[in-house]
Amino acid sequence: MTQQRVLLIVGGGIAAYKALELTRLLRKAGIAVRVILTSAGAQFVTPLSLSALSEDRVYSELFSLTDEAEMGHIQLSRSADLVVVAPATADLMARAAQGLAGDLAATTLLATDKPVLMAPAMNVRMWEHPATRRNLATLKADGVGFVGPDEGAMACGEYGEGRMAEPGAIFEAILRRLAGAGPLAGRHVLVTAGPTVEAIDPVRLLTNRSSGRQGFAIAGALAGLGARVTLVAGPVSLTTPPGVDRVDVESARQMMTACRAALPADAAVCVAAVADWRPDEVFGVKLKKGREGPPSITLVENPDILAALAAPSPDRPRVVVGFAAETNDVEAHALAKLQRKGCDWIVANDVTEPGVMGGLENAVMIISKAGTERWARADKDEVALGLAQRIARDLT
Repeated sequence: MTQQRVLLIVGGGIAAYKALELTRLLRKAGIAVRVILTSAGAQFVTPLSLSALSEDRVYSELFSLTDEAEMGHIQLSRSADLVVVAPATADLMARAAQGLAGDLAATTLLATDKPVLMAPAMNVRMWEHPATRRNLATLKADGVGFVGPDEGAMACGEYGEGRMAEPGAIFEAILRRLAGAGPLAGRHVLVTAGPTVEAIDPVRLLTNRSSGRQGFAIAGALAGLGARVTLVAGPVSLTTPPGVDRVDVESARQMMTACRAALPADAAVCVAAVADWRPDEVFGVKLKKGREGPPSITLVENPDILAALAAPSPDRPRVVVGFAAETNDVEAHALAKLQRKGCDWIVANDVTEPGVMGGLENAVMIISKAGTERWARADKDEVALGLAQRIARDLT
């Protein structure tokens, strides 16, 4: 599955440090990043830091024989789905508006046939100068998009409009621009994540051990491939991935209601660790210890969200994915769950492996009617991207 690609041009200015976080957000969402670092930008961030975060080499010289042999500036300008300039300094904007080609960044902007998004960053007086306003109007007339600048305190000590937009805002603008280009563009995917909690009394509850990290990573990766994502999340302390619509719930019944409300969807990915049972009676006051011993609590079954979404119906998503967190006989239990639930495939893992439950890594196997695929242990973001790409392939 072809990844979406961003060519990031990093201009000079103190705001260049924000390009590091922007690069991290893009890679976390599964979007490939290639970086052009201007000579002025290199005064604020290093090629090594950008290379490490982008997982690719950094380009800077227009007349580098190596760069021209491996990736000429024409190919570089057209190898991405979107060109992003962040920070876009007054100088970069001026050269782009005039069609100058004195360095690699300006030449690339002149040679590209792809959409361009700029995040301006400059002193408030420079931003308000008539020359900058003329260049801004020219660039907009040429079809260049803009995000920011924001108003606020500046490194020079002045206050006003000209601060570069925050990385999260730029990232969301990028996702909106890429929405029509990704393999999941126009698709709606429902994702559940985290635990559910079932009240016993106002203080105590039943729940499962789930950090929600894998489900949130999958939601972000799907959004990065262009999907409209609805994330139904149990109680977790995680930041919503950019570009994802989040619905917060607590109980299994609330999660079921939210999932039904999110339909229709092209795919459903049920990652949440839903509590299988709930107390038949919820006590209105906190239960106290007594001489009679612990209270007797009768449990009843919760709704089966995965089976309900996978059941034949006009609203059934084309692809329904379940998760199986097992402690033994992982493949056998996952295969039985696949047959019992009626979903299209099961992502199974052994939660007794150190660092998997609540950790940053996962080792999964994919169980389907076609057989079993075993994936090597990897960061949960990498697992999420692989699963998102597989879903995209199944929907095409």
